[in-house]
Amino acid sequence: MPTIDSGNRSSTAAIVVVVVVVVVVVVVVVVVVVALIVVVAAIHLIVVAAAIVVVVVVVVVVVVVVVVVVVEVVAGVVVKAATVVVVVVVVVVVVVVVVVVVAGVVVKAATAAAVVVVVAVVVVVVVAVVIVVIVVVVVAVVPAVLIVVEVYLTKGRAGLLLKTLRRYQ
Repeated sequence: MPTIDSGNRSSTAAIVVVVVVVVVVVVVVVVVVVALIVVVAAIHLIVVAAAIVVVVVVVVVVVVVVVVVVVEVVAGVVVKAATVVVVVVVVVVVVVVVVVVVAGVVVKAATAAAVVVVVAVVVVVVVAVVIVVIVVVVVAVVPAVLIVVEVYLTKGRAGLLLKTLRRYQ
């Protein structure tokens, strides 16, 4: 088995965990958006669907920023600003295309403002839950994954797992 520098092992494992978290968050956001659009379209409230999608863009941007901060602070991996900008731009473009295709409607300012205020409250709660989930993942899951990866990459015997677990306690 080839040897890998422990610093590379830890940062690689941390990057993998963060990428998985980002993918899960994006999938959940997309599923929620699609579900909301389907429900709203079913009751013929396209204006509400458009406002929800706009708010989801904001949520996705916030989630991307939170994940980048978590990666930089916890994993010690510096994410290039260009990467973040590209991710945010791609997400915004995709959501705008969905709004244009699905809604196909210009939202009236007064109606949109009222809907956005209501949806914003829901979004704040969702963002708070997402942040709590990210913190729990970072505090509980990341160290466990790093320990397992470390043991796997260092011969993979059960005795090493016990020694490693004792060392981290």
